[in-house]
Amino acid sequence: MAKRDIVVIGASAGGVQALKELAAALPSDFNASIFVVLHVSPHSPSYLPEILNHSGSLKASHPKDGESIRPGHIYVAPPDHHLLVEYDQVIVKKGPKENRFRPSIDALFRSAAYSYGSRVIGVVLTGLLDDGTSGMWSVKRLGGVGIIQKPDDALYPNMPDSVLQHVDVDYQVPITELAPLLCQLINETVPDKHSNLDVDMDRMETEVNIAAQVNAFEMGILNLGDLTPLTCPECNGALVSIKEGKLIRYRCHTGHSYTASTLLADVTTTVEESFWKAVRSLEEAVILLEQSARQFAEGGNEAAAHQFSQKALETRERAAKTRNFIFQQEKISEDMAVNGLAAPQHTQ
Repeated sequence: MAKRDIVVIGASAGGVQALKELAAALPSDFNASIFVVLHVSPHSPSYLPEILNHSGSLKASHPKDGESIRPGHIYVAPPDHHLLVEYDQVIVKKGPKENRFRPSIDALFRSAAYSYGSRVIGVVLTGLLDDGTSGMWSVKRLGGVGIIQKPDDALYPNMPDSVLQHVDVDYQVPITELAPLLCQLINETVPDKHSNLDVDMDRMETEVNIAAQVNAFEMGILNLGDLTPLTCPECNGALVSIKEGKLIRYRCHTGHSYTASTLLADVTTTVEESFWKAVRSLEEAVILLEQSARQFAEGGNEAAAHQFSQKALETRERAAKTRNFIFQQEKISEDMAVNGLAAPQHTQ
């Protein structure tokens, strides 16, 4: 019999404080390996390992690709890289983004579930949107334990709320009770293997390999789901839909992955950008029309000057109406933010 010795943790907005509290409460003899994905900006360094080292007794670091897994160590995903686990090694790769993020919580959880099954404890903490929901489904599907930070205890409850809506989690706890629970769980024995449908294992293997930079198209990603009329906001590739319990996800043939909520947030952003481009084009037309009207007036062609001035006024009205559409669209985005569907903020 094995023990639960792989702990995977995902957090986003508000996650630094939650992770600091957890690190401070974990004992120095914690006999399991901890892997953390925190959504951070891809363009600046992350100081989370240093923060956690100053907060608790366990050593934290950004691992190198191929580094051996050690118990009692906290492995933190470096910026703009997926953190995966496989064959008792840490894998650090720049595979396609999932839910617009690299590192991705789902990618980490999925790789741990595929490699370690019932030995995995998945933990989703505070954050916006729903990264971590699909990953937690994989953890539970292959016999692991699912834990969320109690939503009313989370600074941003959307991520744990999403998991709660789509996955049958085992525990909901405030951050102050997480360390004692983990200490209890890692001392329990579990079956070495967990039997499940081969189709789930095959798809998970493919998706883990995609995150590890293997060519998604060559691996037949388009055969892993139902082809949809939707396109990827990142690369405009064709999207297939993948069903995981109550959750619907999407992957494009180049490898990018989205939940429905994240895809909707990106589509909303694209709509707003299109409106702004239309406003820019209309206002450029106004500039050109007004310049032409002045030139005709200076040349004594009053009829042409009047015609161009009228066209300029009509175009100004069209630009104003288009701006109003933008503000209506932004109101929709604000409503989505209230429900956890707006674009997440990068935190560090």
